[in-house]
Amino acid sequence: MSEQHDQSRLTHLDERGEAHMVDVGAKADTQREAIARGRVLMEPATLRLIMGGGLPKGDVLATARVAGIMAAKRTPELIPLCHTLLLTHASVAITADEAASALLIEATVRTHGQTGVEMEAL
Repeated sequence: MSEQHDQSRLTHLDERGEAHMVDVGAKADTQREAIARGRVLMEPATLRLIMGGGLPKGDVLATARVAGIMAAKRTPELIPLCHTLLLTHASVAITADEAASALLIEATVRTHGQTGVEMEAL
């Protein structure tokens, strides 16, 4: 296999194209951080309702933050082939962008270990 091909291949597929969990046993423990950002577009009236609070089902943003943190902690149960990681930090920040009628979401996850936390941040 050429070096270029080796660098571009999917790490969770072996030479036969079969799925496997990547072996990170030889990697050094290092501080790792991943940040994922996204936005949810909505009707202006919906954004006003969310930002005004007082919705019958409670605080939408608080629920979303807690759900995001819980999902980060349970990533290996939700996404096949992810390693179980001891997270040292997980946060979800949500801000309103009234001009775009959107919520801007930023998730930050950290660990000290042998593999990254990109999937946990997503």
